[in-house]
Amino acid sequence: MEDAVSPTLQSIQIGQPQELAPTVGDTSDKPWRTAFFKQPVAGPIQATGLGLVGDGVEETAVHGGVDKAVCVYSAEHWPYWRERLEEPTLGAAAFGENFSVAGLIEEDVCLGDRWRIGDAEFEVSQPRQPCWKLARRWRTKQLTLWVQQNGYTGWYLRVVTEGTVTAGDAIERSARPLPDWTIARANQVMYELKDDRKATAELAAVGTLSDSWKRQLRKRIV
Repeated sequence: MEDAVSPTLQSIQIGQPQELAPTVGDTSDKPWRTAFFKQPVAGPIQATGLGLVGDGVEETAVHGGVDKAVCVYSAEHWPYWRERLEEPTLGAAAFGENFSVAGLIEEDVCLGDRWRIGDAEFEVSQPRQPCWKLARRWRTKQLTLWVQQNGYTGWYLRVVTEGTVTAGDAIERSARPLPDWTIARANQVMYELKDDRKATAELAAVGTLSDSWKRQLRKRIV
């Protein structure tokens, strides 16, 4: 994918937690709080160690923090999801991401990759793990399972050097210390190779992997 399209920060989105009312006419539905719904940023925005200025998270135990400062999703997957979910207008922020990127998918991105975008630098820390709110957003119970199965998860970045980014900025890879550990391979170990202790231990030993993923993986091999 990288050879076909120059990696680009296609759009930027931020949002704050909000309470959403239950769906009209659905007696089984309940109010819920989420920062999933994000709005586009037209101009430059500051990337700090804890994320983009103006962005927020609802469940701080599982979202946000240094290791998950910025959520990224590939625009290359939109055509697939438009058809699968029967949502022809699906696009930026459909998966609650901060950065929608073109020219990169999970097979192109490795743990520990360093990216220069604008005057900020980022490091890939882990795949994005789909949670129930993704399924709730699109009212499709199987969606989190589909994402695990097809590997269209997206990924998280930590901010190495704070700075300003703007939609349309080029994504320039400045380092690749772990070329064998693509996001796709990390997903495979997490979801498909749960009984493979060797692969699990190898992934858990990756220094740039997020602490939360390390903890999950180590529990398998204790």
